[in-house]
Amino acid sequence: MLIVRNAEQAKAFVWYRYCIDVLFHRQFRPKRNYLVFHALPDMQQCIGECFCCGRTCLDTAINIPWQALKLSIPVLLALACLSLVHLVGAKLRFLNVTPRSRLLSIAGGISVAYVFVRLLPELGHHQEVLRQAAGERFAFLEYHAYLVALFGLTTFYGLDRAALQSRRLQRQTTGADVTSPQVFWVSTSAFAIYNALVGYLLLHEEQSSLRRLLFFTLAMTLHFIVNDFGLREHHKNLYTRIGRWILASAIIAGSALAFAVEIGPVALALLVAFLSGGVILNVLKEELPEERESRFSAFALGAFGYAALLLSL
Repeated sequence: MLIVRNAEQAKAFVWYRYCIDVLFHRQFRPKRNYLVFHALPDMQQCIGECFCCGRTCLDTAINIPWQALKLSIPVLLALACLSLVHLVGAKLRFLNVTPRSRLLSIAGGISVAYVFVRLLPELGHHQEVLRQAAGERFAFLEYHAYLVALFGLTTFYGLDRAALQSRRLQRQTTGADVTSPQVFWVSTSAFAIYNALVGYLLLHEEQSSLRRLLFFTLAMTLHFIVNDFGLREHHKNLYTRIGRWILASAIIAGSALAFAVEIGPVALALLVAFLSGGVILNVLKEELPEERESRFSAFALGAFGYAALLLSL
């Protein structure tokens, strides 16, 4: 079942169905149960025109405005950037150095700057949405959105501690500096949900503006570089063989879900809050340990430089 939110998407879908039927030499028979659409006058008119007959349907769909197609191009490029980070991360061998690579520190700084300058200020708005949804019954929870952000931070801190303890135990028992398979699957599952969340919010940013989509994609791409480096260090070959493919696929799955399912403002508020807490922890856990010999100057440059860029636009 496909949810169509406007007339342009309806036309695009009919055009797509026609091409598939022609490709496989089938008779073009559009069916209403392919689409779920909002009860808008222009949508009803468009559906009525599209489904009157096959030939009229083609004539209508063939005139798809290029603007409708252009909207998908930035999203596809953003998905490609986000997914390729995990697929090609193993080839970025210059990042695996001590002291810590300047690129990783700059990437961490940019990710944190995006959270503090763009996402956290939005939590004030989301907090109001959650407060109204919770009502008087949960009035004692004065800061719902910030509690969800704290939950996200705590969740990924717990995952990181579990990975470190598993590596320590594995070194003592087998001599291998790698996590156990059980910890790998728990960690990979959590980060798959995390990546799917980013993929879902990607379409939300695209609906806001192309500029917001660009800044979101840049920040999350660099953030995924940091995440990929940390996960590869924890899980070694198991991550290279399996984990990276799962995480790359999760991003695409999240965007596909966003196209098919439109969530309400309360659920959106919870997702943004959880993501904010997760990004903060996943960056700082890579920068703070003393043994990493992180580069403060590079981190500060990325953080304040990107913050200045966001505030100037």
